[in-house]
Amino acid sequence: MMRFWWLRHGPTGVARAIGHTDVPATFPDTAALERLRAALPAGAALVSSDLRRARQTAGRLGLDGPRLPDMPALRELDFGRWEDRSFAEIDLSEPEASRTFWTCPGPTPAPGGESWDDLCARVGGAVSVLEAAAPAEDLVIVAHAGSIRAALALALGLGAERAFAFRIDPLSLTRIDRLGSAWAVDRVNVRP
Repeated sequence: MMRFWWLRHGPTGVARAIGHTDVPATFPDTAALERLRAALPAGAALVSSDLRRARQTAGRLGLDGPRLPDMPALRELDFGRWEDRSFAEIDLSEPEASRTFWTCPGPTPAPGGESWDDLCARVGGAVSVLEAAAPAEDLVIVAHAGSIRAALALALGLGAERAFAFRIDPLSLTRIDRLGSAWAVDRVNVRP
């Protein structure tokens, strides 16, 4: 059995499409980090997306297990030319593309970016690599809301529309266990 402890990075305070845009996290609630640290298993291996907000969060956890190299494959969805733009601005400037992207999220990419299917394939590949190489039964993965939804979709066999229904808050935990060839979702969006 292997336990994947998915942790969304700390809040950014940004209300724009910042998939691959490298913005820092903020940590106004240090008690939340303490509660997270206490909820995570001792000796767990730790890996994060290579984006600053995930790396900062991983660094602040202060876990005692091995630290694996950052993985670009754990990044948020690439919003392409919509990066760093407000969702209202995207809707106004490209209403047709925006409507298609959000109402048919599986195969439809953001202009110049990724589709939900692309994100799921990327995250699925990362999970396979981590599963084969992780030095512990418990692996803490500091990533992004989209990456965590992709992991849930893969574990539960969900399409994009169903996976988007999951709320994934900053500094929340989602645990997905690998039991042989099966997956079991233990918890989603828990704030210890």
